[in-house]
Amino acid sequence: MANWKMQLSLKESLELAKQYTKKVNSKKNEVVVCPDYAALPFLNPILKPFGFILGAQDCAAFAKGAYTGEVSPQNIKTLGAKYVILGHSERREHLHENSALINEKIKAALANKLVPVLCIGEKLEEKKAGMTRDYLLQELHHGLKGVKIKTVTDLVIAYEPIWAISTNKNAKPIFPAEADLIQKFIKEQAQKILKKSVRVLYGGSVNAVNAADFLNEANIDGLLIGGASLKLTEFSIITN
Repeated sequence: MANWKMQLSLKESLELAKQYTKKVNSKKNEVVVCPDYAALPFLNPILKPFGFILGAQDCAAFAKGAYTGEVSPQNIKTLGAKYVILGHSERREHLHENSALINEKIKAALANKLVPVLCIGEKLEEKKAGMTRDYLLQELHHGLKGVKIKTVTDLVIAYEPIWAISTNKNAKPIFPAEADLIQKFIKEQAQKILKKSVRVLYGGSVNAVNAADFLNEANIDGLLIGGASLKLTEFSIITN
């Protein structure tokens, strides 16, 4: 899952999408591209014929209404997206989103036939205090409160330890084996809450060098990739 964040102009998004169709392997694995809202309708006709899947980086907690500046999950679905990233650490930090709001967004996404990708991850101080699992369990309970899914494909969880994200100047890569143990814990706890199994992605300083090591772990079902997804050569190596 490529998260382009707010890094590209519309022109740059179109150009990168065209390059993806020539270099990125969309047949070996499910490859999801999450551009900004403005690029979604333009990328759909470019990427869909080549087997790529579209995702959005966020959605409103409501289907419609007087919510200036918000983007409806209905409209996101109409534009061709299948997935929507919710609760990303950057939105939690910079836009002050809390778990209650993220929970409502998950429910709105599901009601409008989108697959929510719930992002959770601990900060460095929580890791140092040995509170990682307690914190993640709390986030799972808050984010998934009252959420109901029918199948394993209805919802995805992405584990992104904030201290390991490449945009953090003090980022330190996590060992794949450590990530695998945490992802196993997340899967077990999510299944208890949802009464269904879910897929769990890993994100945080993933690149062409370490991607295969993460994917070889038993409990890592895929990758949520930020900066490396903007580098054509690097992302093509990851997907191949």
